[in-house]
Amino acid sequence: MLVSQKTKQKHPLEEYIQRLQTGSALLSDSPENLMEVVGILHSYGIVLDAYSRNLIYTADHQFLVFFPFFKYFNGEISFSKLLRHWWHDRINFEYAEYCMRSMLWHGGGGLDTYLDTDEFEQLCAKAIQAKFKTNPLMLGMNKLFPEFLPEQVRMLAYYSGLGQFWRVMSDIFMSLSQGYDQGEIKSIPQVVDHIKAGLVAAANKPITYAPKIGDKRYEIIPESVGLTFLSDTGIPYVEAIFFRGTPFLGTVSLNAQAYQISPDQTRFTYGALYADPLPIGGSGIPPTLLMQDMRHYLPNYLRDFYMRSHRGEIDLRVRICQTFQKSMFCVTTAAILGLAPHPMDTTDPAELDENRAYLEYWMDRFIPSRLRAANGQMTNA
Repeated sequence: MLVSQKTKQKHPLEEYIQRLQTGSALLSDSPENLMEVVGILHSYGIVLDAYSRNLIYTADHQFLVFFPFFKYFNGEISFSKLLRHWWHDRINFEYAEYCMRSMLWHGGGGLDTYLDTDEFEQLCAKAIQAKFKTNPLMLGMNKLFPEFLPEQVRMLAYYSGLGQFWRVMSDIFMSLSQGYDQGEIKSIPQVVDHIKAGLVAAANKPITYAPKIGDKRYEIIPESVGLTFLSDTGIPYVEAIFFRGTPFLGTVSLNAQAYQISPDQTRFTYGALYADPLPIGGSGIPPTLLMQDMRHYLPNYLRDFYMRSHRGEIDLRVRICQTFQKSMFCVTTAAILGLAPHPMDTTDPAELDENRAYLEYWMDRFIPSRLRAANGQMTNA
């Protein structure tokens, strides 16, 4: 039984533990926070829809294509679209790939485990043979370097897995926005409940992958493997993107002798919940691409709110990032409550202890995060 060893000591984030225990959220409830969170999740939902479609398209239709020049076109290639692409008048799908690669690198969950199994190796070998059956050069290369092509297939499996995860999250966020517009969502706890309900409803949704090669589909992740939405893509996503992330070029030294980056990936704090919004807009900062995408789809009420700032458009991406972090603390609240060992309103002493230990574990990770800043406190110390 998991029992807290610190129940008699006041945790540095005791306030937030009590919030979760009483059915509140990590983000304080106010009309302004509600408007910001719902507005930014509306924009994010639209962007995730585009990201999801492209990731799934790439996984299904660019299978082992080594120079996929038109992978961002989703199969709809035209001269006008090409001009917009060159002019950068498009969604920044590179950010979706950044998230996918971060998940692949950090691993975790059933998808990561499955991709190292003999079953995957066998299914992968069949797909590779079918793809290159008329290409003796590639088949020869595969024999010389037997891990190269399977590693590309693993990456494509993450393309598909993340695409399927974002497909669900996009729908959750868009229905949240609709509920707010209709007057049904009136508080931050209701936002959390809506997201938690969506996560629970989709928790056991199967994650599968079967790209089409020629006129036949080849299973890479069959449904029989039992991979599901929440445990095998959702939780690894939160871990890799919300918490760990990757060091941003230009903000820390990648020189091993500088000791600015921990050699232990589990100690990384480069995720969305820790990122300083001020560098957003600088080159080499991946979230800049996401903020740039979301600025195109802000609902009018949120854009008007930003424009009332004395800086207006000048720091729009920074303001979007600050709001986005607020929304991600709401999503994280939903995940924490949904995965808790026992209901928060339990009265059983043993269950209360287990819940307390569980919440303290999460609060320990939040100490260096932007949690206090998101709630209007000046320091996270």
